[in-house]
Amino acid sequence: MTQKNKIAPRWKPLALAAGLLAGTLAAGEAKWQPLFNGKDLSGWVVMHQAVFKVVGGNLRLVTGMGWLRTRKKYRDFILELEWRALARRYDSGIFIRAGTEGKPWPPKAWQINLRYNALGGLVKGAWPVVPAECPMTPTNKWVKFRIEVRGKQVNLDVDGKRSWSFNRLDAAEGYIGIQAENKPFDFRNIRIKPLD
Repeated sequence: MTQKNKIAPRWKPLALAAGLLAGTLAAGEAKWQPLFNGKDLSGWVVMHQAVFKVVGGNLRLVTGMGWLRTRKKYRDFILELEWRALARRYDSGIFIRAGTEGKPWPPKAWQINLRYNALGGLVKGAWPVVPAECPMTPTNKWVKFRIEVRGKQVNLDVDGKRSWSFNRLDAAEGYIGIQAENKPFDFRNIRIKPLD
């Protein structure tokens, strides 16, 4: 038996243990889940007088006063999506951990605002608005949001740049939603990574 053959068996248990550990870590990692399939509104619920449909593979907010919410509630998560406004003087928003009370929108919901005359991703909720550094974009230009929610902490990245961090989120669980305020928008590449 060669020296190589004598040593090799000693490494097999270590290699096996390393492989099992890597498999365990991979299985425990959160995975991205699509929230929009590009075909229909599966997984979503239209609330009140909002009108949403699928146009060219995009989720189109057409008009109305209301919102579109997920069927499932979420606690901690990372949400990524792209949006573009289709009209001037636009206004919409992304609700996080929202309830279903109130009309046309949840009155105490935390909303990351998409508004023509505001800075990027202002937060509206039970506390004062959080100022942001990234300016909003012109009509018909795609913008990417990455929203990370952990406990009371919320971070927003706009096109890969940190816009703000916020640590006063008081709702522990709720729906993710898109606000309709009579202005058309497109949304695409909507996905979520649950963290809890």
